[in-house]
Amino acid sequence: MIRAINQRWLLKFWKRVKNGQGVPPWQAVAAEDLSRVAANLSFLHVAAGERTSRFQIIAHGATIGQVYGSADCRGKYLDEILPSNACSDALSPFRQTVVSGHPVYTVHDVTDCKDRVVHFERLLLPFSLAGAAVDRILASFEFICVDGAYDGRDLMKTQAAPPTLRLSANIMLGTST
Repeated sequence: MIRAINQRWLLKFWKRVKNGQGVPPWQAVAAEDLSRVAANLSFLHVAAGERTSRFQIIAHGATIGQVYGSADCRGKYLDEILPSNACSDALSPFRQTVVSGHPVYTVHDVTDCKDRVVHFERLLLPFSLAGAAVDRILASFEFICVDGAYDGRDLMKTQAAPPTLRLSANIMLGTST
């Protein structure tokens, strides 16, 4: 199901550090060398709210900064940087990851400034800093264009309509990657 090699590797890493636990420890992320995939990663803190969780960016890679139009989003919440027309749909998989404690994989279609279709693949991996509750998310992003090249500048901010959902899957242990 997951097409990108780096995302397949990250899912295997997640399964390995889960090691029979409810939710893998966040400390495993700090101990793992993620430098080869860091440009496409975002590290998030789950802030429990009265009605719903919010997702605060701890850090993100260069590719993520480019497509969201900000070189440094540290400390900001996703609902502050996502376009308002896409915010609810974009946050739904994050909430699903928190509630289920399982990885969530989505594929959306967006278009760049030259109207090329770009497949936006996102893998959300739940972690816990100090127990069973999901309070950290490691998000991996892959952007693929059938035409090869695409313009990633502000890609997620320039969409006239919310991205078109192609696939959303809650990944259970034992399923194929």
